[in-house]
Amino acid sequence: MTRSRVMPQNNSILSLTLVIMTCTIISVLCPADTVILKQGQTITGDILAEKESQLIVDIGLTVLTIPKDKVLEYEYTEQPSAVERESNSPMAGSATGRSTRNESVFTQTNQLYRTAELKKTTIEKCVESISEAVVMVSSPTGMGSGFFINEDGYLITNYHVVDKETKIEVTIFTRVRDGFEKRKFKKVKIESINPFVDLALLKVEDLGDTKVKFACLGDIDKIEVGEKVFAIGNPLGLERTVTDGVISTKNRAFEGLVYIQTNADINPGNSGGPLFNLAGEVIGVTNMGYIFFGGLGFAIPANYVKHFVENRDAFAYDKDNPNTGYRYLQPDPRRNKSQLKVIKATEN
Repeated sequence: MTRSRVMPQNNSILSLTLVIMTCTIISVLCPADTVILKQGQTITGDILAEKESQLIVDIGLTVLTIPKDKVLEYEYTEQPSAVERESNSPMAGSATGRSTRNESVFTQTNQLYRTAELKKTTIEKCVESISEAVVMVSSPTGMGSGFFINEDGYLITNYHVVDKETKIEVTIFTRVRDGFEKRKFKKVKIESINPFVDLALLKVEDLGDTKVKFACLGDIDKIEVGEKVFAIGNPLGLERTVTDGVISTKNRAFEGLVYIQTNADINPGNSGGPLFNLAGEVIGVTNMGYIFFGGLGFAIPANYVKHFVENRDAFAYDKDNPNTGYRYLQPDPRRNKSQLKVIKATEN
Protein backbone atom coordinates (compact mmCIF):
# COMPACT_ATOMS: atom_id res chain seq x y z
CA MET A 1 0.00 0.00 0.00
CA THR A 2 1.35 3.40 -0.90
CA ARG A 3 1.44 5.88 1.95
CA SER A 4 -0.44 8.50 -0.05
CA ARG A 5 -3.54 6.28 -0.08
CA VAL A 6 -3.50 5.58 3.65
CA MET A 7 -1.55 8.25 5.51
CA PRO A 8 -0.65 11.86 4.69
CA GLN A 9 2.28 12.03 2.32
CA ASN A 10 4.50 13.85 4.80
CA ASN A 11 4.37 10.96 7.28
CA SER A 12 7.40 8.71 7.38
CA ILE A 13 7.63 4.97 6.96
CA LEU A 14 8.40 4.80 10.67
CA SER A 15 5.08 6.47 11.45
CA LEU A 16 3.20 3.91 9.38
CA THR A 17 5.08 1.09 11.10
CA LEU A 18 4.16 2.51 14.52
CA VAL A 19 0.52 2.78 13.47
CA ILE A 20 0.44 -0.86 12.40
CA MET A 21 2.18 -1.95 15.62
CA THR A 22 -0.30 0.07 17.68
CA CYS A 23 -3.20 -1.51 15.80
CA THR A 24 -1.80 -4.96 16.56
CA ILE A 25 -1.58 -4.15 20.29
CA ILE A 26 -5.12 -2.81 20.30
CA SER A 27 -6.41 -5.94 18.55
CA VAL A 28 -4.94 -8.09 21.33
CA LEU A 29 -6.58 -6.02 24.05
CA CYS A 30 -10.04 -5.81 22.47
CA PRO A 31 -11.88 -7.37 19.51
CA ALA A 32 -11.70 -5.34 16.30
CA ASP A 33 -12.39 -5.62 12.60
CA THR A 34 -9.41 -6.84 10.59
CA VAL A 35 -8.13 -5.74 7.19
CA ILE A 36 -5.37 -7.77 5.51
CA LEU A 37 -3.46 -5.99 2.78
CA LYS A 38 -2.11 -7.69 -0.32
CA GLN A 39 1.43 -6.87 0.81
CA GLY A 40 0.89 -8.85 4.00
CA GLN A 41 0.24 -6.10 6.58
CA THR A 42 -2.72 -6.43 8.94
CA ILE A 43 -4.70 -3.41 10.11
CA THR A 44 -7.25 -3.67 12.92
CA GLY A 45 -9.91 -1.19 13.95
CA ASP A 46 -13.56 -0.40 13.26
CA ILE A 47 -14.65 -0.52 9.61
CA LEU A 48 -16.91 2.54 9.53
CA ALA A 49 -18.06 2.23 5.94
CA GLU A 50 -17.60 0.28 2.73
CA LYS A 51 -17.70 2.30 -0.43
CA GLU A 52 -17.42 1.13 -4.00
CA SER A 53 -13.63 1.37 -4.07
CA GLN A 54 -12.62 2.16 -0.48
CA LEU A 55 -12.78 0.99 3.11
CA ILE A 56 -13.03 3.61 5.86
CA VAL A 57 -11.32 2.26 9.00
CA ASP A 58 -11.09 3.91 12.43
CA ILE A 59 -7.90 2.64 14.09
CA GLY A 60 -8.26 4.81 17.18
CA LEU A 61 -5.38 7.15 16.42
CA THR A 62 -6.81 8.28 13.10
CA VAL A 63 -9.24 7.25 10.37
CA LEU A 64 -7.74 5.53 7.34
CA THR A 65 -9.08 5.46 3.80
CA ILE A 66 -7.89 2.20 2.24
CA PRO A 67 -8.31 1.53 -1.50
CA LYS A 68 -9.98 -1.85 -2.06
CA ASP A 69 -7.48 -2.77 -4.77
CA LYS A 70 -4.85 -2.88 -1.99
CA VAL A 71 -6.96 -5.19 0.20
CA LEU A 72 -6.69 -8.98 0.17
CA GLU A 73 -9.57 -9.62 2.54
CA TYR A 74 -11.27 -8.18 5.61
CA GLU A 75 -13.27 -9.48 8.53
CA TYR A 76 -15.88 -8.05 10.85
CA THR A 77 -16.17 -8.99 14.50
CA GLU A 78 -19.93 -8.50 14.15
CA GLN A 79 -22.12 -8.78 11.07
CA PRO A 80 -23.33 -5.32 9.93
CA SER A 81 -26.83 -4.92 8.54
CA ALA A 82 -27.42 -4.03 4.92
CA VAL A 83 -28.36 -0.46 5.76
CA GLU A 84 -25.25 0.19 7.85
CA ARG A 85 -23.09 -0.07 4.80
CA GLU A 86 -22.40 2.64 2.28
CA SER A 87 -21.34 0.46 -0.61
CA ASN A 88 -22.51 0.73 -4.21
CA SER A 89 -24.23 -2.62 -3.85
CA PRO A 90 -25.95 -4.24 -0.90
CA MET A 91 -23.10 -6.71 -0.63
CA ALA A 92 -19.72 -5.27 -1.63
CA GLY A 93 -16.97 -7.77 -0.99
CA SER A 94 -13.26 -7.33 -0.78
CA ALA A 95 -11.04 -6.65 -3.73
CA THR A 96 -10.93 -10.39 -4.46
CA GLY A 97 -14.61 -10.98 -3.79
CA ARG A 98 -13.83 -12.47 -0.38
CA SER A 99 -14.76 -11.11 3.00
CA THR A 100 -15.49 -12.94 6.22
CA ARG A 101 -18.54 -11.92 8.25
CA ASN A 102 -19.32 -14.81 10.56
CA GLU A 103 -19.57 -16.69 7.24
CA SER A 104 -18.15 -15.65 3.90
CA VAL A 105 -20.07 -12.76 2.42
CA PHE A 106 -19.94 -14.31 -1.02
CA THR A 107 -20.43 -17.99 -0.32
CA GLN A 108 -20.94 -18.65 -4.03
CA THR A 109 -17.91 -16.95 -5.53
CA ASN A 110 -17.91 -19.25 -8.55
CA GLN A 111 -21.54 -18.49 -9.40
CA LEU A 112 -23.38 -15.52 -10.81
CA TYR A 113 -25.42 -14.94 -7.68
CA ARG A 114 -24.35 -13.84 -4.22
CA THR A 115 -25.43 -14.93 -0.74
CA ALA A 116 -24.81 -13.24 2.58
CA GLU A 117 -25.44 -13.30 6.30
CA LEU A 118 -27.35 -10.08 6.97
CA LYS A 119 -29.12 -8.82 10.05
CA LYS A 120 -32.83 -8.22 9.93
CA THR A 121 -34.09 -4.68 10.09
CA THR A 122 -37.24 -2.79 9.07
CA ILE A 123 -39.03 -2.80 5.73
CA GLU A 124 -38.38 0.94 5.37
CA LYS A 125 -34.62 0.52 5.73
CA CYS A 126 -34.53 -2.53 3.48
CA VAL A 127 -36.43 -0.71 0.74
CA GLU A 128 -34.04 2.22 0.98
CA SER A 129 -31.07 -0.12 0.71
CA ILE A 130 -32.20 -2.63 -1.92
CA SER A 131 -34.95 -1.15 -4.10
CA GLU A 132 -32.53 -0.05 -6.83
CA ALA A 133 -31.79 -3.71 -7.56
CA VAL A 134 -35.37 -4.17 -8.80
CA VAL A 135 -36.08 -3.44 -12.48
CA MET A 136 -38.90 -3.37 -14.98
CA VAL A 137 -38.73 -5.93 -17.79
CA SER A 138 -40.70 -4.96 -20.92
CA SER A 139 -41.48 -6.57 -24.27
CA PRO A 140 -43.84 -5.69 -27.15
CA THR A 141 -46.57 -7.81 -25.57
CA GLY A 142 -46.30 -6.95 -21.89
CA MET A 143 -44.21 -6.10 -18.89
CA GLY A 144 -43.09 -7.54 -15.61
CA SER A 145 -40.40 -7.17 -12.98
CA GLY A 146 -36.95 -8.55 -12.29
CA PHE A 147 -33.89 -8.03 -10.11
CA PHE A 148 -30.12 -7.97 -10.57
CA ILE A 149 -28.19 -10.82 -8.97
CA ASN A 150 -24.72 -9.34 -9.53
CA GLU A 151 -22.94 -6.17 -10.60
CA ASP A 152 -22.34 -7.45 -14.15
CA GLY A 153 -25.90 -6.96 -15.34
CA TYR A 154 -27.30 -10.47 -14.85
CA LEU A 155 -30.89 -10.50 -13.67
CA ILE A 156 -33.69 -12.93 -12.86
CA THR A 157 -37.29 -12.70 -14.04
CA ASN A 158 -40.12 -15.11 -14.88
CA TYR A 159 -40.02 -17.16 -18.04
CA HIS A 160 -43.57 -16.13 -18.89
CA VAL A 161 -42.50 -12.46 -18.89
CA VAL A 162 -40.17 -13.08 -21.88
CA ASP A 163 -41.91 -16.10 -23.40
CA LYS A 164 -41.55 -16.01 -27.23
CA GLU A 165 -40.00 -12.55 -27.07
CA THR A 166 -36.58 -11.44 -28.33
CA LYS A 167 -36.94 -7.65 -28.11
CA ILE A 168 -36.62 -7.06 -24.40
CA GLU A 169 -36.07 -3.78 -22.59
CA VAL A 170 -34.92 -3.34 -18.99
CA THR A 171 -35.62 -0.16 -17.02
CA ILE A 172 -33.59 0.56 -13.92
CA PHE A 173 -34.48 3.11 -11.26
CA THR A 174 -31.49 4.98 -9.84
CA ARG A 175 -31.89 7.01 -6.69
CA VAL A 176 -31.12 10.72 -7.12
CA ARG A 177 -31.53 13.71 -4.83
CA ASP A 178 -35.17 14.37 -5.72
CA GLY A 179 -36.36 10.79 -6.17
CA PHE A 180 -35.55 8.24 -8.84
CA GLU A 181 -34.18 8.53 -12.35
CA LYS A 182 -35.27 6.02 -14.99
CA ARG A 183 -32.80 4.60 -17.47
CA LYS A 184 -33.75 2.16 -20.22
CA PHE A 185 -31.49 -0.46 -21.76
CA LYS A 186 -32.43 -2.21 -24.98
CA LYS A 187 -29.54 -4.60 -25.50
CA VAL A 188 -30.79 -7.45 -23.34
CA LYS A 189 -29.73 -11.04 -23.93
CA ILE A 190 -31.69 -14.11 -22.86
CA GLU A 191 -29.06 -16.35 -21.28
CA SER A 192 -31.11 -19.28 -19.95
CA ILE A 193 -34.74 -20.24 -19.52
CA ASN A 194 -36.57 -22.95 -17.60
CA PRO A 195 -40.28 -22.95 -18.43
CA PHE A 196 -40.99 -25.73 -15.95
CA VAL A 197 -40.09 -23.57 -12.95
CA ASP A 198 -40.97 -20.29 -14.75
CA LEU A 199 -37.51 -18.70 -14.52
CA ALA A 200 -35.37 -16.76 -16.99
CA LEU A 201 -31.82 -15.45 -16.69
CA LEU A 202 -31.16 -12.25 -18.65
CA LYS A 203 -28.11 -10.06 -19.11
CA VAL A 204 -28.10 -6.32 -19.83
CA GLU A 205 -25.20 -5.92 -22.26
CA ASP A 206 -25.23 -2.16 -22.78
CA LEU A 207 -24.71 -0.99 -19.19
CA GLY A 208 -21.45 0.73 -20.08
CA ASP A 209 -20.23 2.65 -17.04
CA THR A 210 -23.59 2.35 -15.27
CA LYS A 211 -23.22 0.85 -11.80
CA VAL A 212 -26.07 -1.38 -10.72
CA LYS A 213 -27.09 -2.60 -7.32
CA PHE A 214 -27.91 -6.25 -6.87
CA ALA A 215 -29.76 -8.40 -4.38
CA CYS A 216 -28.43 -11.43 -2.51
CA LEU A 217 -30.29 -14.72 -2.51
CA GLY A 218 -31.52 -16.11 0.78
CA ASP A 219 -32.20 -19.64 1.98
CA ILE A 220 -35.72 -21.08 2.06
CA ASP A 221 -34.68 -23.42 4.89
CA LYS A 222 -34.04 -20.45 7.17
CA ILE A 223 -37.44 -18.78 6.83
CA GLU A 224 -40.44 -19.47 9.03
CA VAL A 225 -44.20 -19.39 8.59
CA GLY A 226 -45.51 -16.08 9.92
CA GLU A 227 -42.26 -14.26 9.13
CA LYS A 228 -42.71 -10.78 7.66
CA VAL A 229 -41.83 -10.35 4.00
CA PHE A 230 -42.28 -7.72 1.31
CA ALA A 231 -42.33 -7.56 -2.48
CA ILE A 232 -41.14 -4.83 -4.83
CA GLY A 233 -42.38 -4.72 -8.42
CA ASN A 234 -44.37 -2.92 -11.07
CA PRO A 235 -47.98 -4.16 -10.80
CA LEU A 236 -50.14 -2.83 -13.64
CA GLY A 237 -47.23 -0.57 -14.57
CA LEU A 238 -47.15 1.17 -11.20
CA GLU A 239 -43.38 1.40 -10.80
CA ARG A 240 -41.51 0.44 -7.61
CA THR A 241 -44.62 -0.62 -5.73
CA VAL A 242 -43.95 -2.14 -2.30
CA THR A 243 -46.39 -4.60 -0.73
CA ASP A 244 -45.88 -6.41 2.54
CA GLY A 245 -47.27 -9.38 4.38
CA VAL A 246 -46.19 -12.61 6.01
CA ILE A 247 -45.30 -16.09 4.84
CA SER A 248 -48.55 -18.02 4.89
CA THR A 249 -46.81 -21.30 4.15
CA LYS A 250 -43.39 -22.14 2.76
CA ASN A 251 -44.37 -25.34 0.93
CA ARG A 252 -47.56 -24.93 -1.07
CA ALA A 253 -47.58 -27.53 -3.89
CA PHE A 254 -48.72 -26.76 -7.44
CA GLU A 255 -48.18 -29.10 -10.39
CA GLY A 256 -45.27 -30.90 -8.79
CA LEU A 257 -43.42 -27.82 -7.55
CA VAL A 258 -43.29 -26.18 -4.13
CA TYR A 259 -44.09 -22.46 -3.76
CA ILE A 260 -43.96 -19.89 -1.00
CA GLN A 261 -47.45 -18.62 -0.23
CA THR A 262 -47.75 -15.08 1.09
CA ASN A 263 -50.53 -12.63 1.81
CA ALA A 264 -48.47 -9.80 0.30
CA ASP A 265 -50.39 -8.57 -2.74
CA ILE A 266 -49.05 -9.98 -6.01
CA ASN A 267 -50.62 -8.57 -9.18
CA PRO A 268 -49.93 -8.63 -12.95
CA GLY A 269 -46.66 -6.75 -13.43
CA ASN A 270 -45.18 -8.15 -10.20
CA SER A 271 -44.19 -11.26 -12.12
CA GLY A 272 -40.47 -11.92 -11.91
CA GLY A 273 -39.90 -9.51 -9.05
CA PRO A 274 -38.31 -10.38 -5.71
CA LEU A 275 -39.93 -11.40 -2.45
CA PHE A 276 -37.65 -10.18 0.35
CA ASN A 277 -37.21 -11.06 3.99
CA LEU A 278 -36.40 -8.34 6.52
CA ALA A 279 -32.68 -8.78 5.94
CA GLY A 280 -33.10 -7.63 2.34
CA GLU A 281 -32.40 -11.12 0.95
CA VAL A 282 -34.45 -12.53 -1.92
CA ILE A 283 -36.26 -15.59 -0.63
CA GLY A 284 -38.52 -16.00 -3.66
CA VAL A 285 -39.48 -14.80 -7.13
CA THR A 286 -43.12 -13.73 -7.36
CA ASN A 287 -45.01 -15.36 -10.21
CA MET A 288 -48.65 -16.05 -9.29
CA GLY A 289 -51.56 -14.40 -7.57
CA TYR A 290 -55.35 -14.43 -7.55
CA ILE A 291 -56.61 -11.20 -9.09
CA PHE A 292 -60.03 -11.31 -7.45
CA PHE A 293 -58.88 -12.66 -4.10
CA GLY A 294 -56.47 -10.54 -2.09
CA GLY A 295 -53.86 -12.09 0.12
CA LEU A 296 -53.14 -15.11 -2.10
CA GLY A 297 -49.73 -14.62 -3.68
CA PHE A 298 -47.09 -17.16 -4.59
CA ALA A 299 -43.35 -17.08 -5.19
CA ILE A 300 -40.75 -19.49 -6.54
CA PRO A 301 -38.38 -20.35 -3.66
CA ALA A 302 -34.85 -18.94 -3.87
CA ASN A 303 -33.41 -22.45 -3.76
CA TYR A 304 -34.95 -23.16 -7.17
CA VAL A 305 -33.36 -19.95 -8.42
CA LYS A 306 -29.93 -21.03 -7.17
CA HIS A 307 -30.24 -24.42 -8.86
CA PHE A 308 -31.33 -22.76 -12.10
CA VAL A 309 -28.40 -20.33 -12.12
CA GLU A 310 -25.86 -22.96 -11.09
CA ASN A 311 -27.01 -25.18 -13.97
CA ARG A 312 -27.65 -22.39 -16.45
CA ASP A 313 -25.68 -24.14 -19.20
CA ALA A 314 -28.23 -26.94 -19.19
CA PHE A 315 -31.00 -24.38 -19.74
CA ALA A 316 -29.08 -22.20 -22.22
CA TYR A 317 -31.39 -20.32 -24.56
CA ASP A 318 -31.05 -21.08 -28.27
CA LYS A 319 -32.68 -18.37 -30.36
CA ASP A 320 -32.63 -20.61 -33.45
CA ASN A 321 -34.63 -23.33 -31.76
CA PRO A 322 -38.32 -22.40 -31.49
CA ASN A 323 -38.88 -25.33 -29.14
CA THR A 324 -36.35 -24.21 -26.56
CA GLY A 325 -37.75 -25.39 -23.27
CA TYR A 326 -39.15 -28.72 -22.13
CA ARG A 327 -41.72 -31.26 -23.24
CA TYR A 328 -42.78 -34.56 -21.78
CA LEU A 329 -42.60 -37.83 -23.69
CA GLN A 330 -45.97 -39.57 -23.56
CA PRO A 331 -46.05 -43.20 -22.43
CA ASP A 332 -47.12 -45.91 -24.85
CA PRO A 333 -50.91 -46.43 -24.82
CA ARG A 334 -52.06 -49.27 -22.65
CA ARG A 335 -53.14 -52.28 -24.68
CA ASN A 336 -56.05 -54.54 -23.77
CA LYS A 337 -55.75 -58.30 -23.71
CA SER A 338 -57.18 -58.81 -27.20
CA GLN A 339 -54.62 -56.45 -28.64
CA LEU A 340 -51.85 -58.29 -26.80
CA LYS A 341 -53.05 -61.63 -28.25
CA VAL A 342 -52.99 -60.19 -31.77
CA ILE A 343 -49.48 -58.84 -31.22
CA LYS A 344 -48.23 -62.20 -29.85
CA ALA A 345 -49.82 -64.13 -32.75
CA THR A 346 -48.18 -61.77 -35.22
CA GLU A 347 -44.82 -62.20 -33.53
CA ASN A 348 -45.13 -66.00 -33.68
